[in-house]
Amino acid sequence: MGEKLALYGFNNLTKSLSFNIYDVCYAKSAREQRDYIAYIDEQYNSERLTNILQTLTDMIGATVLNIARQDYDPQGASVAILIAEGGMKRAGQTQLGHLDKSHVTVHTYPEYHPETSLATFRVDIDVATCGEITPLSTLNYLIGSFDSDIITLDYRVRGFTRDMKGKKLFIDHELASIQEYIAPDILHRYDATDINVYATNLYHTRMMLKEIDLQNYLFKTDVYELPPKVRLEMINNLRKEMIEIYSSKNIY
Repeated sequence: MGEKLALYGFNNLTKSLSFNIYDVCYAKSAREQRDYIAYIDEQYNSERLTNILQTLTDMIGATVLNIARQDYDPQGASVAILIAEGGMKRAGQTQLGHLDKSHVTVHTYPEYHPETSLATFRVDIDVATCGEITPLSTLNYLIGSFDSDIITLDYRVRGFTRDMKGKKLFIDHELASIQEYIAPDILHRYDATDINVYATNLYHTRMMLKEIDLQNYLFKTDVYELPPKVRLEMINNLRKEMIEIYSSKNIY
């Protein structure tokens, strides 16, 4: 953020970060696919997701006002946290009566399709903050908290605030790309593309893992039990699945 701006009144800028990840698994049989979904559902239940979001909230210096979480049947989970800037105190039982314009939510979407032998786990996290708080500093933590084959990131700064002279400010920090906030060692593992609309302070980055270690994509199967031809076919299928998700369209 650099030096704080001298503003007239409250910082009325709203900053929204949408963090979406996809984890792909190769599960040949219907049983393997169901077992994988059950495993993911247990690993990323609402309790663990809540812990991740609470750590994120601490990182951006916000105060938790309220937490709502839910696990779903047959699968999936959601967590929503109302947050305020660090200086704001809880207000007893009235915190649901005033949303301090800020929140963090997460939703999970495990799914599989028998015809493809592939199972996919998607996580959507949305962070909306108002004032000095910016959620971009949490990206390295979020990426490290999940097994991310494909990542899509959207960041938007909305509204305006005024400095002491009355000049309107439509963004309060310099930004050319979301990638500026991602550690070099993480970026080195991914192919990354930016699609930014600077005139409206809208930034989009998508990332896809460069290297596929097949063992990481097999569920309850040892890679060395498979013939080389089968391994190659699996890698090709995984890469095709990842490219289509990364491209947001059917290609193959």
